[in-house]
Amino acid sequence: MTTEPVESGVAPNPLEDGIPFGTKLQQLAEERSDEPAVTVVALDGTAESLTFGELDARANQWGRALAASGAGPGSLVALAIPNSVHLVLGALGCWKIGAVPVPIHWDLPEWERDRVRDVIAPAVVVDERTRWELEARAAGESAGPLPAAVSPHANGICSSGSTGVPKVILSLAPSLWTPQHGEPFLSNWTPVAQPQTIMVPAPMYHTNGFATFFFLLAGDHLVVLEKFDAALVLDVIERFRITNFTATPTMLARIAARPDIRRRDLSSVVFILQGAAVMPPSLMRTWFELLSPEQIVSAYGMTENLGLTALRGDEWLAHPGSVGRGFRDTEIRILDAGRTPLGPGEYGEIYLRAPMAAGSRYLGGAPPLPSTEDGFRSAGDIGYLDEDGYLYIVDRRVDMIVTGGANVFPAEVESALAGHPDIADVVVIGLTDAQWGRRVHAVVQPAVGALLSEEQVIEYAKSRLAHYKAPKTVEFVDAIPRTAATKVNRSALIEARGG
Repeated sequence: MTTEPVESGVAPNPLEDGIPFGTKLQQLAEERSDEPAVTVVALDGTAESLTFGELDARANQWGRALAASGAGPGSLVALAIPNSVHLVLGALGCWKIGAVPVPIHWDLPEWERDRVRDVIAPAVVVDERTRWELEARAAGESAGPLPAAVSPHANGICSSGSTGVPKVILSLAPSLWTPQHGEPFLSNWTPVAQPQTIMVPAPMYHTNGFATFFFLLAGDHLVVLEKFDAALVLDVIERFRITNFTATPTMLARIAARPDIRRRDLSSVVFILQGAAVMPPSLMRTWFELLSPEQIVSAYGMTENLGLTALRGDEWLAHPGSVGRGFRDTEIRILDAGRTPLGPGEYGEIYLRAPMAAGSRYLGGAPPLPSTEDGFRSAGDIGYLDEDGYLYIVDRRVDMIVTGGANVFPAEVESALAGHPDIADVVVIGLTDAQWGRRVHAVVQPAVGALLSEEQVIEYAKSRLAHYKAPKTVEFVDAIPRTAATKVNRSALIEARGG
């Protein structure tokens, strides 16, 4: 049994113009039939490529196969498979028939995948078994053009943890392509040559990975990694002359930690877009050295499509730690618990408003996001603005640790500890404590060959933070469990340590 959807935001006015995604792909096939469209690279380096002509033909076949399996205009199709040619064809096949592709975290435990799938109530599920059945069915279908169709929701993105209510976030934007879909991020600062060759290191169930489909429809070549691997990333950049990619700080840290990083050829890279979490300053400066400040763009947004902020590395140097100003007409407000606006330097909840943001709709019974009467909305992040209007993210309110009556934000402590040369990865959580209420606890993955003590970690934190923010206890692990999108489940870590 599914829960009735909850509205988040206001549906946009119907677009007066725009090209159905499926029609846009057909146009690319007619204009650039033999040019590379998608290349999928396996962990061993083997690659499978499709031209725009091949991609359009096979998307038509997959659209017909999905329709024959029960999908239709407006129906949801769950794509529960890793990055692959099948995932690409599944999404494009949905748009060909007006269905809605919803990629699922395939690396969740089975019980949780089932829970998310129940919320979606999909007409068709593409999983490790049915993907091959659909491929066989598609092979017998016509590759000829399909009638133009528009999906009422361009896509869904799943958001779920081991606790709380699973969410499926449906975009309120229909599957109509406009030129803005294909604008490179860096073009906000300087012209960018197109078509681009874009590497996709993130799983396409994540919004940063899925968003690359819009650049594919702009005519860019996507080079999709089946799974992120730092060594493979460097090989792919050199082999395919990658011009840009989007990555999390964890991914960028792993790439930068490769022993041969400074001997590799990164000359094809025009820019890197960094998102999903705030970059530790030490890591940001490392990438400024590997490329240049003008080639690193940081962005802040959320799956609910409330708006965006962004800045380039040279701006970051003038505003260290910031995630930028409003991007493409996004407005920012910092409000206190009573919705009163706060001034520069004052911590509060971040609210965004963007005229072009389509908004979203929840499935799964998750409560709607808080909003103001004039259309600003918040995803619950805490931050502040400086005198020049640059935004700084402190952390999510739900992650805040109240220790001895003081508020500590894990992201701030993690950022400080990430600068230690012997720390490869770190997550900070709050654990129940008789003296402090909750104590700040650091889970640390040492660098290979490093010898670290609890005292060294705590003293390093105290040298960079107010003493009450430093960890009270430190735990060393061989590896911090992260999803394919390099996300960490804080609630699961807390639960495993007794809450």
